Parts: sequence; C-alpha cells; structure tokens
Amino acid sequence: MGGRLPTETELAKTYAIGVNTVRRAVDLLVEEGLVRRKQGSGTFVTAGPVASGMTRPRFIGVLVPSTTYYFPRVVQGIERAVSAAGAQLVLACSDYDLDVELAQTRQLVDAGISGLLLVPNLHLSDDPAAHLAGLRSLPVPYVLVERRPQDPSLADPTSYVCTDVLGGGYSAVQHLHGLGRSRIGYLGRIGTATSEQLFDGYRRAIADLGLPELPAAVARQPSWTGPDLLAYANQCVREKVRGVVCLGDREATALLPYLRRVGLSVPDEVALMAYDDEVADLAEVPISAVSPPKEEVGRMAAEVLLRRIELGPVAPVCRVVLQPRLAVRASCGAAAGALVEVRVPT
Repeated sequence: MGGRLPTETELAKTYAIGVNTVRRAVDLLVEEGLVRRKQGSGTFVTAGPVASGMTRPRFIGVLVPSTTYYFPRVVQGIERAVSAAGAQLVLACSDYDLDVELAQTRQLVDAGISGLLLVPNLHLSDDPAAHLAGLRSLPVPYVLVERRPQDPSLADPTSYVCTDVLGGGYSAVQHLHGLGRSRIGYLGRIGTATSEQLFDGYRRAIADLGLPELPAAVARQPSWTGPDLLAYANQCVREKVRGVVCLGDREATALLPYLRRVGLSVPDEVALMAYDDEVADLAEVPISAVSPPKEEVGRMAAEVLLRRIELGPVAPVCRVVLQPRLAVRASCGAAAGALVEVRVPT
C-alpha cells in the first residue's frame, strides 16, 4: 500500500474548499481504485509509484460501429477484462461512418483514455492501408477488434484480435459436405466487413473438396428483398442445390419461406448454414450457424491492450486470430446442439 493521505479536514483547509467537496473527490478516487479507506486509520493510496515505462490504466476507450448487433457481446467480454483490471470502460459508436469514427476517436483521446480498442470501418475506406497507417499517430496504445490489415508487411506494428472469418466460411461448406451435400450454393451480402473473407472461405472449400461450382446458385448483393429471395429459391430448384451458406442470419431466416414456397423443405431437401449466430436459433427452423467467439474476442483484445499499456513502448505486437465454432441446429439435418471445431487445411 502507498502513503496515507491528509485528512479531509486538512485537505479542505489546505486548498480552501469545503469538506463536502473534498469528500466527493475522495469518493471518486475510491471508486476508481486509486485510494482505499481503512477504518480508524485514514485513507491510503492503493499502490506505490508506477515503475518507469509502465502506466496504470484508468479509462479504456472502446469504439464500435454498432451497439445493437454483433458487438454487444464483444463489449461484454471487454468490460469483464477491463473491470477485472480496476479500470473503467468508455464506449462510443461510429454508426458505420468514417467521419464519425474519426471524431469519436479524437473525443476519446481528448477525454484522457489510457488506451483504445477500435473496430475501424476499413471496408468503407477507399484506402484501408492508409486508414490503418493514420492510427499509428494516436498518442495512446490501441488494439484492433474484429479487424486486421488485409495484406500486412512483415514489420506491420498493428496489434489485433479477431475471428477467422475465412475459416468460418470454409467450415460451413465442409460441414455440409460431411452430411452428404455436394451441390452447395451461396447467398450473401456484399460491402460488409466480413463479406469477402466469408465468400473466399466458401470458394476455397468448394475447390479443395472437389465440389461442383454453381455460378447460378451463387448470389451476392448489398441487400435482399422478397422477390430477390424468391428468384434465388427458384435457382436452387433449377440447379438441384442441396445446401446453402448464407451471410448472415437474417438472410438465412428470410430465405426459409421462399424455399418452402418453391417446394423445397429444410433440411430434407436443402440444408442451410448461416454466419453470425445472432438470431439464427430463433428462426422457424432453427438455423445452424458459424458462431464467432464474440465475448472471447472482446476479453482477449482488452487483455492485449492492458498489457500494451503496462509495458509501454517495449510491448510486443500481438496478432490473435480465434477460430469460430459451428452451432449445429435443425436446418442442416445433423444432431442439434453439437459444437464442431473449424479445421482449415494449410
């Protein structure tokens, strides 16, 4: 324990302020874990001087693109790790807007954060590499969450913790193939942070497993309407599709009634796999999904950042990629409730 503080009365006299004002200030220090009251002895600093080159975090900034979908569970994981370290979380949202992201980043830094956990909108930037390079001028340590450089140099200094989305796309196809489905289509959005990686995983699995390519049953667009989904369901009939990988849960859920409308039952005739696992289990036929370890991503990202804050300039660059799991449900016809590890060949 560190040194003993003067009494509240002594502090009030020294600084010519009211005792109640001093008491409120000390209460805040207690809440932040910087001092501790000991009954009958006084108020003491909780730790001695910080070692050279090391910083004790007080506030951790977290900037996410959404607070309503996907990222709440990531933030939960962050909050657990930050709280365990005696720090506080300051949350901001960019609403998938590059200008808002920049403004919120500046506000967090100006607010005195010790470090930043950032989900940058790289997929919206004309030059993602330049966007990431601009972060290097931040005056605080930072770690990317669920984002990483696309083609980093060997000396790239960016630390990140993210999900292996490519592996998730691969495992979805691999799982359907293991169930005897050989004609597998793809339905997904484009222009999202994960769309290209997931589609690349799908294509790689189709090639590696020697499955037939079905260009007419591969459909990607920014959003999906009822007529779009009906047209795709008809393509599934014409192409004799036996399985579909979807990005994401909402698209897979919306596809279900259109498959039924054209006479295809799920999972008997067509098996469905989704990516995200936010609402997949709530569909009329619970949908099997590639399930990113969202809370674990948040927890590990926070721990990496806290370590970088602690070590300062000598902190090593950390690149952490976590494999998702498959939450197996009724839509693929396998044993419901099974969890399957992703295995991507090198």
